[in-house]
Amino acid sequence: MNRSELIASVAEQTGLNAQEAAAAVTATLDGIAQGVAAGDAVALAGFGTFERRHRAARAGRNPQTGEAIQIAASVAPAFKPATAFRRLVAE
Repeated sequence: MNRSELIASVAEQTGLNAQEAAAAVTATLDGIAQGVAAGDAVALAGFGTFERRHRAARAGRNPQTGEAIQIAASVAPAFKPATAFRRLVAE
């Protein structure tokens, strides 16, 4: 499912027109992104939690040369699904 299919699904389920559904989907996704970017965890009960995860610096290898390299610490977005969502997907 891509963004336009999600918007169509929201419009169908809520009775909103396509423009209103697009605005709702955009606002929801923007709110999640802004919350995570600010360092907050965004928890949606029954769906999951979006959060920032810190990755420590570590040693790695260049696959072409085999040379040891240092990989810098970084921050990445992460999603942890709720139990209900995991069970739904596993069925």
